[in-house]
Amino acid sequence: MSETAVKAPGVPDANRWKALVFIALAQLMVVLDATIVNIALPSAQQDLGISDGNRQWVVTAYALAFGGLLLFGGRIADLWGRKRAFVVGLAGFALASALGGAATNEAMMFGARALQGVFGALLAPAALSLLAVMFTDAKERAKAFGIYGAIAGGGGAVGLILGGFLTEYLDWRWTFYVNVPFAVVAAAGAWFVIREPGGGRNRSPLDIPGVILSTLGLVALVYGFTRAESEGWSDAVTIAMFVASVVLLATFVFVEARVKAPLLPLRVITERNRGGIYLSLGLAIIAMFGLFLFLTYYLQVVKGYSPVRTGFAFLPMIAGMITGSTQIGTRLMTRVAPRLLMGPGFLVAALGMLLLTQLEIGSSYAALLLPAMLLLGLGMGTAFMPAMSLATQGVEPRDAGVASAMVNTSQQVGGAIGTALLNTIAASATTSYIADHIGSAASRSQQQLVQLEGQVQGYTSAIWFAVGILVVAAAIALTLVNAGRPDMGAVTGAGKGADDEVPVPVVAH
Repeated sequence: MSETAVKAPGVPDANRWKALVFIALAQLMVVLDATIVNIALPSAQQDLGISDGNRQWVVTAYALAFGGLLLFGGRIADLWGRKRAFVVGLAGFALASALGGAATNEAMMFGARALQGVFGALLAPAALSLLAVMFTDAKERAKAFGIYGAIAGGGGAVGLILGGFLTEYLDWRWTFYVNVPFAVVAAAGAWFVIREPGGGRNRSPLDIPGVILSTLGLVALVYGFTRAESEGWSDAVTIAMFVASVVLLATFVFVEARVKAPLLPLRVITERNRGGIYLSLGLAIIAMFGLFLFLTYYLQVVKGYSPVRTGFAFLPMIAGMITGSTQIGTRLMTRVAPRLLMGPGFLVAALGMLLLTQLEIGSSYAALLLPAMLLLGLGMGTAFMPAMSLATQGVEPRDAGVASAMVNTSQQVGGAIGTALLNTIAASATTSYIADHIGSAASRSQQQLVQLEGQVQGYTSAIWFAVGILVVAAAIALTLVNAGRPDMGAVTGAGKGADDEVPVPVVAH
């Protein structure tokens, strides 16, 4: 790496705020991609002749590669340097996106999505760990992670709007092509602006058994949940995937405790605050991902909204997330302990979710959905901001990439679990409702009404579970996360050598 790419450890980077713009842009691209493709999926399926049985692979191929390779991507970022991993990840993601946009058959589409996942797994932990090592002042760190947390939380809903516009007014292929300018701008900016702190590389030999075991274990776990959604929880392959995942991940932990240079040093996850963050964040994402799915279907199928109108309907949630993250979270993070933001934040989100259990076919958007979305956004934004900061707080520079990867892993696995688990609960409740009521429907219009009522019944049944999950996330955050508010004067690692710890304030993520 060039001399301009590395700065002395412990010296604040003069370009750090410019760097944040490009890091945030890259994060937005990755988060957008998670939802933008969902809006385009029906059109892409028709154009490419993808069967109903195979269409899930457009989403699953990405999720498997991304979720399975995140720890490996985080370790590569620590080994190569985060700036290099960030730029390579962006370039690869752009090429894979272009390939997806140009797809002529289902095999090409599935391959492009898997390739996006591979480079996303390199890009995402590199972006977060760059923030972790560049922003060392507590107040500045709070602002930086506030912006990052708002994008991480609200970007998915922005994807629904952008996906709706592109699909409705241009072509589904533009939901892939749109990533290219994002990536080019972010990569060019990062190359010229980012100067990574020195002394933070982890040049230990790569833990090959750890890479294989963690990748296979996470792939089996994510695939088990995605298969459960389509084939059921009692399916033999589904059960086999869960068993294989438990065995592989248990073996992974056993190996990591004994090898000299582990892929995932257990000190990263056994530290009380980080362990609490990963667990509560994963649970919150389970609730959120399921909700996005249900509300999208509710608005489009039950209420008859267009894709663009559906996207705009999510705007209050985005506004709430941005406000909660950049105003409430950022302003209070240097004044109160992180758990006093995370716990109440998750509880406010649970209150918004509780309102949605009252959904009916004729529910008013202004009277029910609007306040529910505002509460959800405010709560999640307030909780995500300290969580994003604390998950990488106080880790040694050589572990920053892996600690960042664990944040993304908890989100990715949480998303897979949330979609499968809550969808299964909803489908079961819908089937049961329709079976109980269809007999009393004499006309065809009455039968259609029962079908819609059954769908809404399914959504509300699953949302009750999401409320419970958010309450558990709040309890975990309040119980396990015990870091105090940042000490504005002291920094950890001050006076240490370059290969010890980058000076970082005592904050939490």
